[in-house]
Amino acid sequence: MDILLQQIINGLVLGSMYALIALGYTMVYGIIQLINFAHGEVLMVGALTSWSCIGWMQQAMPGAPGWLILLLATLIACTVAAALNFVIEKVAYRPLRNSPRLAPLITAIGMSILLQTLAMILWKPNYKPYPMLLPAQPVEFGGAVITSMQILILGVTVVALAAMVYLVNYTKLGRAMRATAENPRVAALMGVKPDMVISATFIIGAVLAAIAGIMYASNYGTAQHTMGFLPGLKAFTAAVFGGIGNLAGAVVGGILLGLIEAIGSGYIGTLTGGILGSNYADIFAFIVLIIILTLRPSGLLGERVADRA
Repeated sequence: MDILLQQIINGLVLGSMYALIALGYTMVYGIIQLINFAHGEVLMVGALTSWSCIGWMQQAMPGAPGWLILLLATLIACTVAAALNFVIEKVAYRPLRNSPRLAPLITAIGMSILLQTLAMILWKPNYKPYPMLLPAQPVEFGGAVITSMQILILGVTVVALAAMVYLVNYTKLGRAMRATAENPRVAALMGVKPDMVISATFIIGAVLAAIAGIMYASNYGTAQHTMGFLPGLKAFTAAVFGGIGNLAGAVVGGILLGLIEAIGSGYIGTLTGGILGSNYADIFAFIVLIIILTLRPSGLLGERVADRA
């Protein structure tokens, strides 16, 4: 039971990071029906930017507390990621908005490869140890342990989902988002500026991705230019799992995918008689995707249908 509880905690933490990334995917898809496959690279840029900022601040402010350095690095990384996603939308996606859907999809893949290459040139390809800025002393819970960073990850996910639900349902920008998702041309006639709404959606998604990237690097203690590819792919799987375009579905899909992956990696050796080890945990994400697309293509909670704004 101790092992099971530990794997559940690990799964919740992993799923929370997937959920934060999946929220960015699902918001963009809900507005313009585009899968931004460069989203994982925005996560990577956020993590590496924070790594650079932490190094600078540790030299410039040697006596500063770790939480303050982490907070300042997070704010800078979110700003850089938001500016990057704004430029990506304006340069790579906006000119192709009325093109066949295959064109922006190929552009997104190309942008992903471009960002990986630029990051490799700027930060070099070697793995970088990510500093632990919060207390490393774990907290025991029913025989399992959880760190302060993992508690922070769970808390931030809850706050992010609540903030997104409030934003979409109770703010002027949220009403504009729902109107644009339903019909951009009619929304424009009613005074909504679709280009501004779409840019704001990309910026919000980038902030969530940057936060997820920092937490991912902090939790695993390393950062590198390819670190965003696999989490981004799994977060897309989570978004489809829960129902692409559905905010609650993105979180539910992310949490469930994290639990399936963590529990599966803990018991896959026993289930296969030692043939497969925990390093095969990545296969669970794609097995789940195949099953869900086969049995329920719209996801667990269903694809979002735009409400009347």
